[in-house]
Amino acid sequence: MTEMMLQLKKIGIIPVVVLNDAKDALPLAEVLCKGGLPCAEVTFRTAAAEESIRQMAKAFPEMIVGAGTVLTTEQADRAIGAGAKFVVSPGFNPKVTEHVLKRGVPMTPGVCTPTEIEAALQFDLDVLKFFPAEPSGGLKMIKALAAPYVGLQFMPTGGINAEIVKDYLKYDRIVACGGSWMVSGKMIQEGKFDEIENLVREAADIVKEIRG
Repeated sequence: MTEMMLQLKKIGIIPVVVLNDAKDALPLAEVLCKGGLPCAEVTFRTAAAEESIRQMAKAFPEMIVGAGTVLTTEQADRAIGAGAKFVVSPGFNPKVTEHVLKRGVPMTPGVCTPTEIEAALQFDLDVLKFFPAEPSGGLKMIKALAAPYVGLQFMPTGGINAEIVKDYLKYDRIVACGGSWMVSGKMIQEGKFDEIENLVREAADIVKEIRG
């Protein structure tokens, strides 16, 4: 794994963030760092994503700020240009994957079948997103997929919450889990950053409990 992936493994839980207004980027980044999860996967589902990444990456250089839901090479270039340190896609798109890797940025495409895994392995990737995690069989499915692919690590996202994340984190083939329960769009829009910080701190404590 890359040094950045090793850092993400220490953090354990990656907040998956949807920002509708870039004005919320900095207060959110601040509470993520204060709460103990100094990272974020800012999804490219909104027009505010690029500027949000730019502001977070500039103001909080210690954070690992990445871009999620990247579907095109154009989005990838915008994300990287804004300062994204990693790129995530919901599925495996060889064109986007190749493009991001050529830019020298870690890429984590989504997979949920052996066929997709083998296609992704052609790019010498050793960490893949498992998405959507819970609807696709959850931890049981990950363990089944991991068995024949020795050395492959996973970053599951989708349907994971505070109640079940512990089981995922106990499995040594999991780098980190993506989750949005501590950074819900509703709380962000309502400016409830104190509540978000508390939930982030609780999530960070779960990681410490499981991984030390």
